[in-house]
Amino acid sequence: MIELKNTVKKFDDYTALDNIDLKIETGTAFGLLGSNGAGKSTILRLLSGIYSAEGGEILMDGEPVFDNVKNKQRVFFINDETVQFGNFTLEKLKNYYKGYYPNFSEEIFESLRKRVNLPLDRKITTFSKGMKRQAIVIIGLACCTDYLLLDEAFDGLDPTMRIIVKKMLVDAMIDRNLTTIISSHNLKEINELCDTACLIHSGKVVFSRDIDSVKGSIHKVQVVFPKNSDGTPVEYTKEHFAERGLDILSFERSQSIYYVIARGDEETVREAFMPEQPVLLEVIPLTLEEIFIYELEVLGYDSSDINPEK
Repeated sequence: MIELKNTVKKFDDYTALDNIDLKIETGTAFGLLGSNGAGKSTILRLLSGIYSAEGGEILMDGEPVFDNVKNKQRVFFINDETVQFGNFTLEKLKNYYKGYYPNFSEEIFESLRKRVNLPLDRKITTFSKGMKRQAIVIIGLACCTDYLLLDEAFDGLDPTMRIIVKKMLVDAMIDRNLTTIISSHNLKEINELCDTACLIHSGKVVFSRDIDSVKGSIHKVQVVFPKNSDGTPVEYTKEHFAERGLDILSFERSQSIYYVIARGDEETVREAFMPEQPVLLEVIPLTLEEIFIYELEVLGYDSSDINPEK
């Protein structure tokens, strides 16, 4: 397991991470979600041992990562940039990483390379963006590490390339219980690939939970109440239902219909409205995008940089 305990990372006077606490279980597909500058890439660089922290601990199975060769050999970090590989051919890049990762598999490398038909002897600078991404993902998977870290791995790829790269990752996760940590501000990618998601904003963890439990913890309700004896609608306030212990994130009314976003399991949310004997009460599932946006807005954060599709 990977643990960050009270982790602080600063760049001069700027605090990139402010007392972060995170646990990432072995075999998890873990999504780091947040807007640009939230701290996602900083976490990945700490986990790969590129950065050292100013405070707290970064542990891999109980041992520190920074200046620990044994643990660094268990991690492969795929940056969002590939310019540093430009003058390598794929053959030379393979041999370069093979010297650092003792579990490197020629068999896996060649199998994946043939699947996408990447040339061995052309300089990577001549590759398209999609081919460059494929190349470094193939190298990363062939290194056979326990942990694979990806920073905006699908950014700028066309749909076909996205599918190919995702298929490679999913196969590795299934075949050898690979722990994958994916940084993105694209909610769709996190929802498709990850079983756990962590929302980071301004260097702090907003929440870190199993995605299925996140989806089951917030509900949207459409409710219509009986009218007064004179035919006028009864007016209710957010505070009226909050007094019953309902954790309301959003409360709006349009004519006779109330639209309420509330935390809690479905039964609890329903019961909060039943004393008013509603004429109509419908609980509507929220998308992951909607849940994250409501969570951010309640905390006073700007959700405009969280992109569901990109």
